[in-house]
Amino acid sequence: MLILGIETSCDETGAAVFDTAAQKILSHALYSQQRHELYGGVVPEIGSRSQLEKIDVIIQQALADAHVTLEQIDAFAVTNRPGLVGSLLVGVCFAKGMAWALNKKIIGIDHLEGHVFSTFLKNDGTVNQELEFPFIALSASGGHTIVHMVQGFGQLSMIGQTLDDAAGEAFDKVAKMLGFGYPGGATIEKLAQQVGFHDFFKYPRGKKNPDQISFSFSGLKTAVLYDLIKKGAYDLTTGPITEKLTETLQQQVASSLLVCIGDIFCDALERTLKKYPAVKSVAFTGGVACNKYLRARLEAMCAKNGRRFFAAPPMFCTDNGAMIAFVGGYKAEQGLFDDYTLDVVKG
Repeated sequence: MLILGIETSCDETGAAVFDTAAQKILSHALYSQQRHELYGGVVPEIGSRSQLEKIDVIIQQALADAHVTLEQIDAFAVTNRPGLVGSLLVGVCFAKGMAWALNKKIIGIDHLEGHVFSTFLKNDGTVNQELEFPFIALSASGGHTIVHMVQGFGQLSMIGQTLDDAAGEAFDKVAKMLGFGYPGGATIEKLAQQVGFHDFFKYPRGKKNPDQISFSFSGLKTAVLYDLIKKGAYDLTTGPITEKLTETLQQQVASSLLVCIGDIFCDALERTLKKYPAVKSVAFTGGVACNKYLRARLEAMCAKNGRRFFAAPPMFCTDNGAMIAFVGGYKAEQGLFDDYTLDVVKG
């Protein structure tokens, strides 16, 4: 079957075509909105309007790159949860309209499931056959930080998540404190690299519950904020104080933050592996998984614990249609279709 995957959960508009017989992504088109940089974060109204403007263009591009027509598509897979309601509605309504008009199948996809299974996609769009079940998946982005146990395709259960903010949000907010724009993940890594990824300020790692796998980044953000205020480099009313917020301080704060989050991730996953000794591998995905330092930290942790490490290619870490098309592919093979009443699921 040919599956057209559509992703519009937040501020990326993505579409891709997956061939279940060839087990390959035939095309991958993506539009990332830039207007949110002006506001320091995603504005839902702007996000949904941009989705409406771009979705037809992106779908047409995905079809053209795959050298297939809309009529040749067998099923439409579309993200319908979780995400910004307005953005999700654009994708779901568009997919439902096409499916109904062409009398094709439709499949609603959980965005988080897409991220988990994006780890199976290789740079060339083929499916990675080396990743074996069961495995532990850490998915981290600006909206979520979750650990899943994955027993098979479509067989995943959450075993831990953030208690408050997501790891990606910590990067974005600290980057803003340092006087940089949105998104902040790449900026934080670049700054930290310039001082060798050293832990200068020993930010708190949060309290550990031995009986629970969880994360907390709210306290970390607060610790960074008040440390900058103490150093005279930030004002709660006016923001960064340029004359005090030197380039060296920016680098040291970014480095300390990144090392701290690396420690938090490694500790949580090591405790998870001890609880689930049958697990063969660890997978890392989501927008935060683009970070090379964190990839290296987790890979080293896995090697120390005798597990294999896998990470989605950077192009499939951020929100994209390829991961939705891939999940739609195995759901189609399992006969897990929805009807035309498919709707957005809030939360």
